[in-house]
Amino acid sequence: MDTSTSMAATGASLPIVTARLLLRRLVAEDAAAVTRLVNDYSVAGNLARVPFPYREQLAQEWIASAGAQIDSKDAYHLAITRDGALVGCIGLTLRRNALPEIGYWIGRKFWGQGLAREAAAALLDWAQTELGLVEVEADVLTDNLASQAVLRHLGFVESGSGVQQFLSRNRKMPVLMFRRVAEPPKPPAPKPVLLVVACALVDSDGRILLAQRPKGKQLEGLWEFPGGKLNDGETPEAALIRELREELSIETQESCLSPLFFASHAYEKFHLLMPLYICRKWQGRVTSAEGQALAWVRPEKLADYPMPPADVPLVALLRDFL
Repeated sequence: MDTSTSMAATGASLPIVTARLLLRRLVAEDAAAVTRLVNDYSVAGNLARVPFPYREQLAQEWIASAGAQIDSKDAYHLAITRDGALVGCIGLTLRRNALPEIGYWIGRKFWGQGLAREAAAALLDWAQTELGLVEVEADVLTDNLASQAVLRHLGFVESGSGVQQFLSRNRKMPVLMFRRVAEPPKPPAPKPVLLVVACALVDSDGRILLAQRPKGKQLEGLWEFPGGKLNDGETPEAALIRELREELSIETQESCLSPLFFASHAYEKFHLLMPLYICRKWQGRVTSAEGQALAWVRPEKLADYPMPPADVPLVALLRDFL
């Protein structure tokens, strides 16, 4: 499989941060710690490409090549650190005629703490987000039950078996091959639809009433058409009659309300659907019953009043209508 089209990311998006770990580029100063941790047969014996004993000169050469591979986008071999100390390494190799391959090791003194699982999960998530990689392979010795458990926990499934040359053991060893297909990103949860109703009250001079949202409310200080939410079982007309009574101390009838336009706008937490009615006839004197500021505005001046995003498209429509 040719995966070259997915190799778009660079090391610019590094490091990778988890709850306990920092996955970062290896630096020359890591050579001593890498040598100390890998020069342990319980670690090196599980790594196919690492000779044993392991010398610091090899660590220095590998660290230099790891940096070059990140720059060339061929592989991402990273240090796994915890509280500033190197505890292991992890890598993702991008192979042009095969699936990408993940590998990792943890120093023996840090085993049993779930660090390999945490680091691998973070790198896989990073690879899917930054590189667009969906399928990843791994292989592990048949007797390395701990690493097999890590892979299975991460969603890898066994895909075959084979033999592989292990430099640390100077012979071929049986391995199990694993493959992981990442789940597609979950679509965002649908936003609830909030239905509100609004009214363009037009007086005998052709002016339109706007009300200012009071302090302490969402979108405070902005100007809007009077109206509000529908109660359970209410029709838009009944809700608007009630809102005009409660907000402005006026009475009107359904026959005096004519639907004009509607607004449909996605806010951060909900989607607003707002029909706008026009009303030219009512009883009573318009009064601010809830303390909000009111303004009678000529159609050509509506744009001078800052309004919520959902109301803005209605201004031009209403101005042209009137």
